[in-house]
Amino acid sequence: MRNDPRFIPGEEIAAVSQWNFGAVDTASLLLAAQAKVQHEARDQARDETLRQQGYAEGFAQGRAHALVQAEQQIHAFSSHQGQQAARNFAALLDAADLHLAQSQQVMSRGVLDLACELARQVLRQELSVNPNVVQPVVREALGLLAQDSKSAVVRLNPLDLEVLQETLQQEFVGLSLTLVADATLAPGGCLIAAAGTVVDGSLDTRWRRAVANLGLQLPWKE
Repeated sequence: MRNDPRFIPGEEIAAVSQWNFGAVDTASLLLAAQAKVQHEARDQARDETLRQQGYAEGFAQGRAHALVQAEQQIHAFSSHQGQQAARNFAALLDAADLHLAQSQQVMSRGVLDLACELARQVLRQELSVNPNVVQPVVREALGLLAQDSKSAVVRLNPLDLEVLQETLQQEFVGLSLTLVADATLAPGGCLIAAAGTVVDGSLDTRWRRAVANLGLQLPWKE
């Protein structure tokens, strides 16, 4: 039987002395424990400081990012709203200009209608008191037609013919005139024909031509 190597044979032991445990240094143990606690406290404080610092930095970064995004959104909204407001304002201006133009057109037409009515009344009054009103019209027409013809036919209202017959014959002695009383012509109007050309000097025709220059279409008689 082999001896167990874990045991030392008695013959190999030269001498034996008794071990006595000494007193434990309690102060040293307390200092060591206290130093350990302080070290752990410093580590925890450092970790807490780093954690708080990281939290603060993350919060600051997140806040800055949120502010940038908010500013961008506000700018985009303001820009969009500003553009829309500008478009709305331009549309309002266009509508106002159109309304003003229409109002001015209506006012202008009203002023023209009133002016034409006044002119009509003045002409009628002039025709009633001055039978020679048609004379300048006949004179101008005969002056143009006499350049291409030696004869002409002049149709006048009977009242105008009675007043102008002698005057016209004396003024155009070199022109063969045929003066015709035409009751269908209103006083102040005339029809003159020469060499196939007819000059319509009736009141209605002359009135329509005059108001047409103003962009109107108004008959002489309403």
